[in-house]
Amino acid sequence: MNEIIYRPAGTGFRGDGDPTALVELYDRAARWMQQAGIDQWKPGDKDEEHFRLRQKDGEVWLAEVDGRRVGAFELWWQDEAAWGPQPPEAGYVHRLMVDRRNAPAGTGRALLAHAERRIAGAGRAWARLDCVSSNPRLRTYYEGAGYTVVGEHSKEGGGSRYAVTLLEKRLAA
Repeated sequence: MNEIIYRPAGTGFRGDGDPTALVELYDRAARWMQQAGIDQWKPGDKDEEHFRLRQKDGEVWLAEVDGRRVGAFELWWQDEAAWGPQPPEAGYVHRLMVDRRNAPAGTGRALLAHAERRIAGAGRAWARLDCVSSNPRLRTYYEGAGYTVVGEHSKEGGGSRYAVTLLEKRLAA
């Protein structure tokens, strides 16, 4: 596998176009989910402003191989909407996106591992994430990456309520 290069969104020679690229990655991933019969993301649900705000409030990372964007993820330092008030002991991974046209096999796990290294590097012991409870394939994927289900929570978004499965992984010190 070619080496994956990670960089924070908004940096590098193409940084100004990153919000547009992130919307494209999101929409492409959402269309793939729909084609696979997965009811989770919808094309058009996230715009450039969403990713700009996430960059201000947390971290947004892009992954590239040989100059091609292959994926991205958001890293939050709190997630009260899903996890409630928590001590600063975890990082929260959101919108793990893989461009299936350009990404080498294993890119999703590599993105997740990079997020986990960032979280551990910030002195936090837990990586946490959530996924729509109606998506058992994604839950199985995260469990295969070492995450444990710790609960379920009801969230609201897009004008409707839905259940999410909460998962976490203890990180090595």
